[in-house]
Amino acid sequence: MNLALLHDSDFIDHDRVRLTGRRFAHLAGILKVELGDQIPVGQVNGDIGVGRLERLDNDSAELRVTLDTPPPAPLALSLVLAMPRPKMFRRVLQTVSALGVKDIWVINAYKVEKSFWQTPWLADEALSENLSLGLEQARDTLMPQVHLRKRFKPFVEDELPALLQARPGIVAHPGTSTPCPSHINRPATLCIGPEGGFTAYEVDKLVAAGCQAVHLGSRILRVETAVPVLIGRLYDSCAN
Repeated sequence: MNLALLHDSDFIDHDRVRLTGRRFAHLAGILKVELGDQIPVGQVNGDIGVGRLERLDNDSAELRVTLDTPPPAPLALSLVLAMPRPKMFRRVLQTVSALGVKDIWVINAYKVEKSFWQTPWLADEALSENLSLGLEQARDTLMPQVHLRKRFKPFVEDELPALLQARPGIVAHPGTSTPCPSHINRPATLCIGPEGGFTAYEVDKLVAAGCQAVHLGSRILRVETAVPVLIGRLYDSCAN
């Protein structure tokens, strides 16, 4: 935890917060903070600053906070991700949150198992927790938005075109003839399939909607590897 992310419910005064649960356990057990210590903090969707530890109990910590620095600029990317395996989904969420992606569309695809959509990691509280872990890692505060779409065709036909207006659309698909562009550093929409990839029909639908099919070379990567590789290739701020 490189930053303690603060929610409105943590504030007990305009400049004082009380932390419990996971964040308290990290401060007390990992960082081993003492009274007077300062730690990086940031308010959800607000500024970043420092918190000075003023009270430490068995189950909570109280800090006086100063928030005066804006968070890092968000990445100008909409990520369209076929629902991964649940354990992988957690890691991918944390990764893309840390990289600065703020617009995430989780969609269905032919090779996505129906059981994946039953995972408790799709609950609002679980989504917020994993996105928060990514923000804390990267010292960011802007909470990403996650949109769940369980029907492929209606999403591609009715909603994807709006995500492609005045911006390139890219679908990562092994075996295509065009290599993935690099250093675009402008708004884009990136589509990534499930383990086993999109079907030919799905790629055709994505291309018809305005995407370009590209590849990363001859190697086939896991989704959790392909996601940061593709984002790092497209945006210099993630590669440096």
